[in-house]
Amino acid sequence: MLDSGTSPLLVTAGEPAGIGPELIVRSLGLSTDSTATQLPLLVLADAGLIQRAASRFGIETSRIDENLQVFESLSEYSSGEQKPGQLAVLHVPMEAPETPGILDARNSPYVLNTLRIAAELCLSGDAAGLVTAPLHKGIINEVGIDNAFFSGHTEYLAELSNTPRVVMMLATAGFRVALVTTHLPLKDIAAAISFQSVTETLEILHRDMRNKFNLSRPRITVCGLNPHAGEGGHLGMEEIEIIEPALQHCRAQGMDIIGPLPADTAFTPANIDKSDVILAMYHDQGLPVLKHAGFGNAINITLGLPFIRTSVDHGTALDIAGLGKADTASLALAIKTAAEMAIRKV
Repeated sequence: MLDSGTSPLLVTAGEPAGIGPELIVRSLGLSTDSTATQLPLLVLADAGLIQRAASRFGIETSRIDENLQVFESLSEYSSGEQKPGQLAVLHVPMEAPETPGILDARNSPYVLNTLRIAAELCLSGDAAGLVTAPLHKGIINEVGIDNAFFSGHTEYLAELSNTPRVVMMLATAGFRVALVTTHLPLKDIAAAISFQSVTETLEILHRDMRNKFNLSRPRITVCGLNPHAGEGGHLGMEEIEIIEPALQHCRAQGMDIIGPLPADTAFTPANIDKSDVILAMYHDQGLPVLKHAGFGNAINITLGLPFIRTSVDHGTALDIAGLGKADTASLALAIKTAAEMAIRKV
């Protein structure tokens, strides 16, 4: 295990054909507009991918050769000298060369391998946390993983760490939204809202808002599932039979909870201002509001994992991959937030 003061923050490059590699070379050491970081950073990616991304962005070959440090193993990285302003890459080989904007299913196992290695390093204590660039769920499912549906980073990292329940939370300036359910078809959501799923989500949310964000008594506003929070049972019974009993159970444990409120009420400016986090029942109940408020300046945080994980709030943006047009703000904020959480933890 590396010393806590020198353990790197890991960054995965995501889908090779997307904007992840470009974001990394522009943000983390090879470009003149790189951002400063509080912890050493170690990118998990194919070294050739990073080199080619830097060349496409117009970074001179001499600068790439001088500032790109490639390591074949963590032991080689930990025994070497990490110089300020350089980009350290733990080499994970791809199956095929990338073409920006064009998905290649041959590289899907590589994308998953970077996540597996990252999770192992975080679980062993050899990394301070993990920041993920966007991947493409569709191309991964085209290949398949153990005959199972791949629903996203959040669920895959939970599986790798044997974590029974995690909570997806997106955050932008002064505004956080967490979810009870994540990547489910709309027709399956009501069945997934249970006393257990709501209480477990609130327990994780309350605990991590205290431990990871230093909020001694986090104020949590909870949305109902149905329009008008069920309208007293006329538009659905989930609020009466499931959600309200779950909230009463959590209040009895000392949690500061408002709701269940209709979503159109929960997301008014007044309610946002008095809430540390809003808990939505499903993905498209909460995240469109947050992304409208802060797209490009928001991040994804996975709560409940035994390690720190943040991510960007956007996808692979295949239409602009390799063109130098991608906005680096979300990746920079994800790194900054993960570093602050790691330092606070120490």
